[in-house]
Amino acid sequence: MKLVSRRRLRSLSLIAAVAICGASCRRDMQDQPKYKNLRGSAFFEDGRSARPVVEDTVARGALNADARLTTGRDSNGQPVASLPVPLTRALLERGRNRYRIYCTPCHGLTGDGLGMVVQRGYRQPPAFYIDRLREAPIGYFFDVMTRGFGAMMDYSAQIPAEDRWAIAAYVRALQLSQRTTISDVPAEARPQLEKPEVPPNVPPFPFSPDDWKKALELDKEIEAPVRKHG
Repeated sequence: MKLVSRRRLRSLSLIAAVAICGASCRRDMQDQPKYKNLRGSAFFEDGRSARPVVEDTVARGALNADARLTTGRDSNGQPVASLPVPLTRALLERGRNRYRIYCTPCHGLTGDGLGMVVQRGYRQPPAFYIDRLREAPIGYFFDVMTRGFGAMMDYSAQIPAEDRWAIAAYVRALQLSQRTTISDVPAEARPQLEKPEVPPNVPPFPFSPDDWKKALELDKEIEAPVRKHG
């Protein structure tokens, strides 16, 4: 019995010692072994905790091997005259989507420079339809979005390069849309412009306060049975 008691006592003592050592090694989350920004370090010879990036390191997704794609400029530093990406319907639809998000507040839906913030007093940008911008290479619009111009801030942080090219392509489409003629429309699509289809039984638009009141009363009459049976 004494032998068993001694073994149990030794086991309990060992467990207690391990528990005490484990508790003494506990580290709270707010006391982590790390360097804070711009803190010095006695470990490195230069005394800096922030280490320089290893030579030829490239961030994931930022290889930037195509300078025309990422800068919008050619080898001579001039704006490129053609898209560095394929011109597709999907590209234009993406450009329209991004344009309406980032550009319409100032430039307006059609690029006339009369966006909502301009109507509230902000400086008006030039319309995309003026000769200077119609003759500008497409790389110019990419460069302005990347670097900013005049009162316009740069959008390189908000809009990836691929989306900037999509917007530039859509700007070109807006320029064409405002200077086109019927001869530019394909022959098979012209009848739709000359005689557009009108939906049958189009309700008249109210033009006076009395018409609005009648329309509201009619809505109530239509909704009344639904509410009664619902």
